[in-house]
Amino acid sequence: MMPDYVLERFPLTAKLRDGTPVTLRPLGKRDDGKLQKFLLGVPEEERLFIKQPIFDRKLVQQWCKQADFDRNLPLLVLHGQKIIGLATLHQRFGGWKRHVGMITLLTHPEYRGRDVSKLLVGELIDIAKHCGLRRLEAEVNGERKIALQVLSQFGFSKLMHLEDYVLDMKAVTHDYVLLGLDLKTDEEYLGVGG
Repeated sequence: MMPDYVLERFPLTAKLRDGTPVTLRPLGKRDDGKLQKFLLGVPEEERLFIKQPIFDRKLVQQWCKQADFDRNLPLLVLHGQKIIGLATLHQRFGGWKRHVGMITLLTHPEYRGRDVSKLLVGELIDIAKHCGLRRLEAEVNGERKIALQVLSQFGFSKLMHLEDYVLDMKAVTHDYVLLGLDLKTDEEYLGVGG
């Protein structure tokens, strides 16, 4: 469950490694055009975890207008009005993995190597702690070297690596990598104590 105070702190301003000013905030109801343009600008093999067709404008509009931040919190990095990074915290409401969040991460090719991913992952880790999650996982294909490097810098470790396990839209195989992070969550976030 997403505590209200977590979302109230947005928007946040920051600077990329090269000094570029950016804004971090959750996905908004009117972001559909910008979001679709961003998604289409990211190489296809990096969008493997998106299960729905991003070419469908109505679907992207629905994502924006009917967002359920308790289940999926899409966090954006914007340079001006342009989305340059997207990371989503996915949560489950029940079941045996309800304490485990999943993050997905994309950065626009023109903004790579400038710490966009670091800003997003750092924020999502903090948000996950506030939600009482105890672990985070990330699924990426093996070719996403920068994403793997950024996640490892935050302490994610490789849980599984399966060669030629996933297919892209052109039926080309890619390695599947599952990473995990144990969250050191303060007791106050878990509802422990008085």
